[in-house]
Amino acid sequence: MAEAYFRYFAGDLFEAASAGTIQAEKPEPVVVTAMAEDGIDISSARPKLIDPAVALRASVIVTMGCDVEGIDHVDEDWGLPDPKGQSLDRVRQIRDLIKSKAQELAERLGGAASMDRSENG
Repeated sequence: MAEAYFRYFAGDLFEAASAGTIQAEKPEPVVVTAMAEDGIDISSARPKLIDPAVALRASVIVTMGCDVEGIDHVDEDWGLPDPKGQSLDRVRQIRDLIKSKAQELAERLGGAASMDRSENG
C-alpha cells in the first residue's frame, strides 16, 4: 500500500520499492479490495523480502512498525499495524493512515506532483 500511494503522490520524481519480512505469491485479498476501493490496483504486486543491498542504495527507508534485521538504518517508522488477517473495515483504516503518511512523505521530499494529485483524491 505504501509503495502504491507514494508512487501515486510522487509521480516519476522518485523511485519506490516495497519489501518486507515475509515474501508471498500475492498480496492479501482484503488489501487488494481496500486499495481498489480507492482506485489503485495492486493485484499484480508481489510481496518481496527486503534486500539489505537494495536498502544500502536507498535515500530514505521507512518501516511500517516492525524491526527489520540486516538494515543498518531506518529513517522513519510509521508504527502501523499489519493488515494481514484484519477485517476489511480495519484494513480501510490502515490504508487511510498509509495514504496520509505517503502523501506527507512525497510532499516533504519535494513531490510537486503530490500537490496536484492530492486535490483529486
